[in-house]
Order: sequence, then C-alpha cells, then structure tokens
Amino acid sequence: MKNSISITAMASVSALGSGLETIWSQYSNDIPYLKVKDFGDFKAWVAAVQTPELAKIEKLRQEDIKYKDLDASVLYAIYVSRKAVAQARWDNKHNFGINIGSSRGATSLFEKYHKEFIETNTSSTLSSPTTTLGNISSWVAHDLQTEGPEISHSITCSTGLHSLLNGIAWLQSDMTDTFLVGASEASLTGFTIAQMQALKVYAKNKDPYPCKAFDLQKKQNTMVLGEGAAVLCLENGNTDNAIALVEGIGYATEVLKHNISISTDAMCFQKSMTMALKDIVPSEVDVIVMHAPGTIKGDLSEWNAIKKVFGDSVPFLTTNKWKLGHTFATSGLLSIELAILMLQHQEVIHVPFITKQKRPKRIEKILVNSVGFGGNAVSVLLCKK
Repeated sequence: MKNSISITAMASVSALGSGLETIWSQYSNDIPYLKVKDFGDFKAWVAAVQTPELAKIEKLRQEDIKYKDLDASVLYAIYVSRKAVAQARWDNKHNFGINIGSSRGATSLFEKYHKEFIETNTSSTLSSPTTTLGNISSWVAHDLQTEGPEISHSITCSTGLHSLLNGIAWLQSDMTDTFLVGASEASLTGFTIAQMQALKVYAKNKDPYPCKAFDLQKKQNTMVLGEGAAVLCLENGNTDNAIALVEGIGYATEVLKHNISISTDAMCFQKSMTMALKDIVPSEVDVIVMHAPGTIKGDLSEWNAIKKVFGDSVPFLTTNKWKLGHTFATSGLLSIELAILMLQHQEVIHVPFITKQKRPKRIEKILVNSVGFGGNAVSVLLCKK
C-alpha cells in the first residue's frame, strides 16, 4: 500500500441489532443470537435481523414509492449507508464512490419471480430490474445522491473484503478521495438453507451453541447462516476523524481441487496473511478475527495456515459466527467491525466454548480473515488510530 487508509465511519445491521453501542453490548455477553426458523417443510437454525430493526427498514421502504418493490438486501444497504455517511459527515459534494457487493443478491425476489414464472409461464414487469446485482450500489447512490463511481460485485463469502480492497485501489490511484464499501445479504430462504444442507455443512445440533465456529474438536459441521449489511467509509491517508487505519491488505486464490473446499493448510490464507503483514513482524499482531465458518475442514485449515505463518507467535484468536451466523458477503465486514470495536474498547471477545487464551496486554494491530467458495482469501491488517 502507498499509504494508510482511514476508516472514518462504520455501520451495520445483523442479528446483533444496529448501532455500535448496542452491538458491543451484545458482543460482551456469551449469548448466541441464533434461532430456529420454520421453513414449512423443515426447520433450521438462522441468525436473522431483529424485529425492531426490521420495523425501521420497513418504514424506509414506505418513504419512497420506488422503494416498495426493492429486495431486502437493497434496503439493508440503504439503511446502514445512511448511518455511516452521516457519521462521516459526507454529503453529495464529496461525490464518493460506492462498492457494495453481495454473494447471493436479491435472493427472495429472484425466488419469488422464478416461482411466478414456473406457475404462470409469465414474469412481472419489475422482475429483471429488481433482481440485478447492481441494484444495491445504484440504489444506495440514488438514496445518498452521490455522483461518484458505483460498483457491485460477487465473489462468494469474501465479497465484503473484496469491496474493501477495491475501494482502497480507487483511493490509492488518486481517482477519488472517499469511498463507501460494504456488503449486504438477505438470503434466509428455504432454498438457500437447503443448498447449504445439501453440502452437508449445516448445523443440526441442539447445543446451546449451535454454531461451533473455531471449535477444532467438533465431530460435525455446524454452519449457521445469518443475514445483514455492513459498510465502511474510507478516506485517503491518516485523517483526524479516523476510527481505525488499514495498514495492510493481502489476497490470494487457490488452485481448486474441489468446488467448495480449500487445501488442508489453506495456502490461500497463508499467502493473503503474509501479504497483509508485509514488513510487520508476526509477533506484532495482537488478535486475529478468523473466518471460521463452523465447518470441520474450514476451521481446521485456517488454523493450520495461522500456525504456518505465525509459528510460536500465534495471537489471540476469535470469530463471531457462533454469535451472528455466517452472513456470506457481509461476514468479512462484520469481522472488521468486531476488530474496530476491540481496538476502541481494548477488550477481546472470547469464544465461550474454546479453551481460554491469554489476553493481550494491549490491542494495537488486528488481522481479519475472509474466504469464499473457490479459495479466494482476503486478509486485512487494522491498527489503532
């Protein structure tokens, strides 16, 4: 990286609610915010956006007649983007860029319109424009009245951190000074859950902690899907209003041997973490927020990669999927949020069913990992302002 990048604001909505004070309070207890949802023919664990936030998002839908037919993934993104931009004190004079990605996109609407077509052999007028992936960034730009570049993309579960990489690339190229990056997912549908179950990775246990993310002793896969959106405001350099700095970024893609799995030692993570660290001595990293999806192979391979890179200097390890589920594209951004909150509060979040680790004396640098189907890993090194 040519220079540090400032994160000047962040906002999210997830099973933990919305608002940084609320979210930190939810992190400070050992309660998982997961529940069983009835999908008609079956039931499954999910991490859904809470009712109070859904009511606010429904109110947003009613604000503009054009918002009435938008997918929830778009509305989630608008909701959190308004909050972040207000916090950063941006207005449309900034003409900031927007890159908000999604792994699944307009899942509910796509399934609704596909069902309609199967049953009637016709399709509604708005079926195409409301299900394109570009909807998310373009509607956020419309709502915030910015004229900067608008980008949407999908690269499975590391989509959110790829949005961050892309925003940084624009800033470092000096083509813009401000960029809003993020991800949004609203895919808790029966079909989506069934797809994960078909992969044999979904949680079946009735344990107090249905998702045993980072439990290397588990005997079955325990992934639980969540939903939500998260965005960050990025600005060039070390600004006075920064809440954290991006000090390093890394990325890598593995040669695939299977459609969904990465290698035993997660070579993609080894490369992405090493790139993000660059000249930083591994022992300087205080915490790693792991991707840790709650699957046997996924959690273990990331752990093996961490041992390869850090050796005897493995930092404090944590993850949030046991608490708010795996939110696909949004997961990496929610991990960034957790990292920033730990930097601000100088407290680590312990995974309650994992053997207690030695807490760092101070928290200055946190590494955040994310990876998706296809072995596309991203690692981001954050440091305290």
